[in-house]
Formats: sequence, C-alpha cells, structure tokens
Amino acid sequence: MNGKAGPRATGEGNTRTRLDRGRGALGPALELVHTGRAPTRAVLTAELGVTRATAGAVAAELEALGLIRVDARPGAAAGSQGRPSHRLEVAEDGPVALAAQVHADGFRAALVGLGGRIVATAPGCETVDADPAKVLGSVVEAGAELLRETGRRCVGAGLAVPSAVAEPDGLALNPLHLAWPAGSPVRRIFAERVRAAGIQGPAFAANDVNLAALAEHRHGAGRGSRDLLCVATGHRGVGGALVLDGRLHTGSSGLALEVGHLTVNPEGRPCYCGSRGCLDVEADPLAFLTAAGREPGPEVSLLQQANDLIRDESADPGVRTAVEALIDRLGLGLAGLVNILNPDRIILGGLHRTLLDADPDRLRAVVADRSLWGQSGGVPILACTLDHNSLVGAAELAWQPVLDDPPAALAGV
Repeated sequence: MNGKAGPRATGEGNTRTRLDRGRGALGPALELVHTGRAPTRAVLTAELGVTRATAGAVAAELEALGLIRVDARPGAAAGSQGRPSHRLEVAEDGPVALAAQVHADGFRAALVGLGGRIVATAPGCETVDADPAKVLGSVVEAGAELLRETGRRCVGAGLAVPSAVAEPDGLALNPLHLAWPAGSPVRRIFAERVRAAGIQGPAFAANDVNLAALAEHRHGAGRGSRDLLCVATGHRGVGGALVLDGRLHTGSSGLALEVGHLTVNPEGRPCYCGSRGCLDVEADPLAFLTAAGREPGPEVSLLQQANDLIRDESADPGVRTAVEALIDRLGLGLAGLVNILNPDRIILGGLHRTLLDADPDRLRAVVADRSLWGQSGGVPILACTLDHNSLVGAAELAWQPVLDDPPAALAGV
C-alpha cells in the first residue's frame, strides 16, 4: 500500500494478505490512535473487530507510512494479566499540518502533528489588515517558514476565522470583528496562498469555534462526549458549536449555531447584527472591561486584559460585580441552548473558561435554574483544556483526508 516494492521475506505474503483484508481499517485504525482511544495493539484489535494478525498488519502499515510507532517490545501494566500488548503512539517525527488562525487581535501559524500535538508555532502578529489576501499571505508565509525550519512533510493546511463560513464556497459571511468585507472568499484566497508558498496538500477554512469544539472533542475536555456543546469568547464576540454523535454539526450550509446573537439582555448594548443585548456584545472581553469600568489599553489583547483583571485578587468590588453580571448573562444563554439541544456536556473557552473558574457554582446554578433539563440532574459544564484549540481544530481539517484514507492522502505529499 505504500508503493514500495522489494524482495519479500519469509511470511511477508501472509502479512500482505492480512493487510489487504484490513485495507478498509487503515483509516479507522489511525483515527483510534490519533484520538488516544487505541493505546495498544490489543485495544486496536478489539475496537476494529478484526483478528490480532490483521490488526498487527494494519499497525505495521501505518508505521511504514511514518504515521505511528509500534513499541517493538510489548510490556504489561503493573497488576495486569494475559499476554502483553504492543503500545501504539503517533510518530513524533511524522508529517504535520499547517494550522492558521486569524482573530480580532492578530493571527498565528503553527505546525500540528497527529494526536493534536503542536510541533512549532510562529510568533503571533497583533494587527490585522483590512485586506484578507494580505493577512492570509502573511500567515501562510509564517507557516511556510516553520516548515522550512523543521523540514517536516506537510499533509495540508487549515484556517480558523472568527466568522461563519458558508459552504460550499468557503465565504466568510460575517467577519464582524475584522475589517474584512462580508462574503470574503477566505478558502479560495487561503488555498491560493498555500499553493503559491509551495505547500503540498489541500487547504480548508472554517469557523474558529467550530474548530475549537472539534479539537476539544478529539483531544480535550470533550473526549467521550456524544452530544457536545461548546461556547467560547476569544478576543471579540461569542461563538458556539455542536458535536452530535461524534460529528461536528454545521447545518445545511455551514452556518449552524450562531449563538452570539441570542438575546440575553433586551435593554442591553446595540449589537453589530442590528439587534440589542446579544450574547456577542454582553459576554465578551470588551463587555466585561466596560462593565468593570476599565478602559481597554493597547498593550495586550482584550482577552488577556479581561482574564488578568478577573484573576487579580486585589481588584475592586466593581470587578466582582462585573463578573457576576457576565456569568448571569452567559448562564441565561446557556440555559436556552440546553433547553433546545439537550447536550450531555458543555465546554467553555476563552473568557468564559475564566468566568467558570471564577465562580463555577454561580454559573451552574443559573443554568440549572433557567433550564428544564437542569431540574432533572443538570448537564456538566467544564472548561476547555487545549490552549490553542482553534489552531488544533484547523489542523484537524487538514488531517481528515489522511484519517479517511492514509495511503491515498499521503501519495500526493
């Protein structure tokens, strides 16, 4: 399957026969290792429902492709019984995906390997030009420099943007917190810049919170959840995403779950969408700094300013009042979503993660009091655990063709 030919050792014919039988298992096997659900060959065998010999052949082929490593000397955990099993890990020196993220306070590029491991990052830029082509050219060049420095093989590129991205054309419909034109063809521009930089593999683009949810579901606080709701505020605005039965739910054209425009304060601030009191302008970093009576400064991002203020134990009582106000507004929005979606887990990112840490009991009480499902036991509310989940999620877009069909996807890179 890897295209290599050569003299066969004794028994190689049987191995090839087993691999041919398990050809369709290569992608599922890689995804199991990628998400940490198959740490050993024995677990892989059970998860795939194949024979031990077939699982061994599949693991060996993934190793030959440079994607995973199979422990040559199997060992058993202390106190375990039965035959020791070979441990499976993603290859530390394997290929990477180029991940890029643009937000209101800048942009960043990174290289991300299998398992959601960030291999390298470029210094983030703190200004975003009004021309998307200029910004995306800069972030791709930063990623290309990382590839040159590391010498890694690249499987493709993914871009996270703070906007709904309409399918099938990849248009950023509402980059409200960037100065970009509505409907900017971000996927096409990104793909052109990726090709111009000589980077191999396909290029993708999607909403940043959708990608954060995807990354957290596979590698972070959402692992093991069936119906996962993610709500987050990064630098400006509020976004939401939903994973149903293990798959990201994007709706008929990629625009599902625009939670930022739920009304949580009818007499509140005017919103960019034309309404008033939306979650987008009532529970983001700028809303918090305003409620706390602080004038945002230019030194660091709005998100860092808000997080630092919440964590400052010497802050004045007005800060505590602002924390409680934002928690109540966030809880009201979450309660409405819980009533509609009935998720089995909620994860919060960005400033919302900090608000949860500041007063988890208050937030959970608001959601429980305001939602029907809260009266029947509630839903777990957890903090996101990946520091750069939108970047990791952008990489997941590029890794998906490899997870679907490893030999075919790697043949062109």
